[in-house]
Formats: sequence, structure tokens, C-alpha cells
Amino acid sequence: MMKKASKNNNNIIDTQIRGAIHSFSQTEIESLRRKLLQWYDVNKRDLPWRNIKGEDTNHKAYAVWVSEIMCQQTQVATVIDYYNKWMKKWPTLESLSKASLEEVREVWAGLGYYSRGQRLFEGACKVQNELDGQIPGTAEQLRKELPGVGRYTAGAIASISFSEATGVVDGNVIRVLSRLRMIGADSTTQNVMTAIWDLANTIVDPDRPGDFNQSMMELGATVCHPKSPQCPSCPVQSHCRAIQQMDQLTRDLATKLTKSNGQSLPEEKGVVDIECAADGCSLCMDGPLDANLGVMNYPRKPKKKPLKQQVIAVCIVERETNDEEEYLIVQRPDTGLLAGMWEFPSIEIAEETSRQKSRNKIDSYLKDTLNMTLKTVKDRKHIIQFVHMFSHIHQTYELETMKVEEEDEEEEEEEEKEKEEEEDVSEKSQKSEDVPHHQWVSRSAFEGQAVSAGMRKAFDAYNGKTIKKKSGKKSKKSEIEDGNAPKQRKLDTYFTKKEEKTSRCK
Repeated sequence: MMKKASKNNNNIIDTQIRGAIHSFSQTEIESLRRKLLQWYDVNKRDLPWRNIKGEDTNHKAYAVWVSEIMCQQTQVATVIDYYNKWMKKWPTLESLSKASLEEVREVWAGLGYYSRGQRLFEGACKVQNELDGQIPGTAEQLRKELPGVGRYTAGAIASISFSEATGVVDGNVIRVLSRLRMIGADSTTQNVMTAIWDLANTIVDPDRPGDFNQSMMELGATVCHPKSPQCPSCPVQSHCRAIQQMDQLTRDLATKLTKSNGQSLPEEKGVVDIECAADGCSLCMDGPLDANLGVMNYPRKPKKKPLKQQVIAVCIVERETNDEEEYLIVQRPDTGLLAGMWEFPSIEIAEETSRQKSRNKIDSYLKDTLNMTLKTVKDRKHIIQFVHMFSHIHQTYELETMKVEEEDEEEEEEEEKEKEEEEDVSEKSQKSEDVPHHQWVSRSAFEGQAVSAGMRKAFDAYNGKTIKKKSGKKSKKSEIEDGNAPKQRKLDTYFTKKEEKTSRCK
């Protein structure tokens, strides 16, 4: 049975309304707003997107937009350098709209979830060309008009930049509200998400909506951690029903132990049972609590699906021209995983594929897909096997390197003439269209390309840097020959040339 809480005890929940365990009273809302904003004003992190000066709300909205897209699925500490680099290159929405997609990919490289950068670019183009350069000022219009802007990002931009009193829900907010209101059902289900959004929209401060939303996210990021939460430091611990539930479990256990010894505990005035009075509540935890987890019982998530397993054969093809090493890179398709990014020649292989068969598949890829015929392979060796993880894919890279040199230039030209005479012009045109865009790049040029994190790992391994192998242990530095080879001649004639891709706003 639920008991009436003492008015003098700030740590006790008002339980006069049965079934309201998952909601806030108006008194609690006012207290929550006050405490969180006071805490935020003193403890907020100094982040570059929080220091936008001036009264230009459109510029502030652009900065918030960039930061929110970058922070999706990425830790803030990682984002800061990327954000600063981005804003230095494209300080305004107009300047971003004049960039090329290739430039955007280059700046985004290494941040992951690469489609985010493309959608941000497309959104900037739309605002500049169709909305007179003005970012929509409400969450509803932001979601309607801008590609890649969902409910959370729209709420963040609208509340922080335009002071719209609308809530936000990200992983941090889900965790905070699940613990504050003891929401133990699967946090990924529709009914739980609806309840969380309703709570976020109810408690947002109407006078400082942007700061309040950021305080909720800040609390989840710096205090209410997924693991090892700092409950004693929490400014709203008095409103946390997860804490109160754990206190009740402790009291119940103490009572049982005392009774088993034939003793009794004095009655605690103002103490209430922390339980939901609604039958079959869709927000309550389905199953017993784990007392050892404490507040970390919340939120509950379903078991993760096993990651898709892939083995990728990767070959770093190297040539030397004008006393400088160059590397062959290929651009991925414009859609799908890592769309438009550059990579070394790569192909998926079966898990138990032998190294010789793996080499054969790479050779077939170079010949049949890239129209490349290597006349002389000077050196070829397997370097390392290592793992690269995506959110939904576990990739094992089998990395090898191949050094090539060209044949005599006159002989090469003669062979090309013979090939041209044998091939029909129309067939050649069709063949060229099917060949992925590829190019030779110097070491310095490679660093500036839009190359995925996995391929940068491969290049690090090639250069002898220590990376994690499949076993998780550190690898020894790979010995790669310096290549005291004679000067290489051009090999470009082995490749079908295509115009550079420079997708820009139209």
C-alpha cells in the first residue's frame, strides 16, 4: 500500500495521485527547471558551438545544426576538432552551399556515419537556393524542409537558436528521464519513446528552452552516465525515483534481515512504496530488478543483434613516379555504406579464403573492374590482419601491399594502339561508364582525401604503425621495404580516365 508523503521531506515523492509514478507534478516541474538551470549555468562544458557571438539567429542556427549533426553517434570530445575545422572552412551556410560534395567528404573523413555530412550539405544547398538563405525557425518546419533533420535535431535547433519551447530527446535524455521517472520498459519501443517525448515537452522551461534542453543532455553526458553514474553529484537526485526505489529495496532487505533475527525496526515516517499503481503498465519494467545494478537498471534496452561478419581483402598498390610514391585509390558508389568515400582496392571474400585465392580475387578486381593490367609486380606481401568495427558490421581486413612498375613507354603505347583497334568504340564507351572512379595519389594527397577510418588504419599498418590485430593484441611494427627501386614510368595508360566529380549546389 502507498502511504502519504511527509510535506517536510524533500526526498519523498508526492504519491497522492495513484498511477502517476511515471509523470511529474507541476511542483516537481518547477523545481526541476530551477535546479537544472542553476546547475547548468555553473557546470556546463565550454564547447565552441555554445560560444556563438552576436544576435544573428540564422548564423547561430547554422552552428547548432552543424554541431548536432556531428554529435549524432559521436562523442563530443571527438567532434570539437572536426567542428572547428568545418566552421573555419565554411563559417556561414552560404559558404557551405558553394562547396562541392567531394570537399565535404574530405573534411568529414574519419568522423564516421558519412551520409550525415552529405545531408548537411544538401540541406545547406536547399536553404540557400529555395529558402532565401533563412533556416526555418520552428521544429516542425525544420523537419519538413531540411534533409537529414529529424525530431531531435529539429528540437535542438529550434529551442537553442530560436527559443521555441520544445523538448529534445537523445540517448542522454532517455537515460535521465527513464531514471527520474522509473521507466523500465524497453526504451526502443514506440510507446516508451512517446512517453519520453511527452515528458521532455512537458518539463522544458518556456523562458530558457535551449539552455534547459542542453542541461538535460549535459546531465546525462557528465553525471547520469550509463555506467558508474555520479548520483551524489546530481542536482535533481531528490526527484529520481530510481534512487528512491533502490533506497526502498535497501530498507526492505534490512527489514527482512532484522525480522529473521527476531528484532524489529522503528517505523520510518513519510516513507512511501515506490511502485506503479496501474495494472499492466506499459512503462514499467517487465521482470525483476537487479539490486546490484542500482539505478543502472534504467533504461532497459533489447539485446543487440549480432553484428554482420565480413572479411575484406585490401591491397595497397604502390608505384613510384618522379621519385615520389603514389598509391591507387578507388571511389565507392554514391549510395550505400561509405558512399562516395575513397579506399584502396578492396573486395569482400569468404571467411576461410586462402591468401593465394585472396590475391587472385584482388587481381581479378584490378583487371576486370578497374581495367588495369599490371605488367610487372616487383614486390607483394601480406602485412596484417586487423578488425574494423561499424555499428552494425564487424569487418576483418586482410591487408597486403603490392609494388608495381611499368613497361617501356614505347612498348606500352604500341599495346594500347593494338587494343584500340580490336575494340569497338561503342563497347569502349560503355566499359568506361562501368569503371569506378580511381586515381593515383601521393602520400600528402592521400591525407587530404575523403578516406574512411578503416582505410586510414590500413595505411597506418602499411607505414609500420601499431594497430590492434584481430586478437585485440598490439601488433609489432610491420617491416615494409623502402623500395630502392629504379624510377618508375607512367602507368596511367592502364586506367580508364573519368572526369573529376565535383557535385555542387545547382
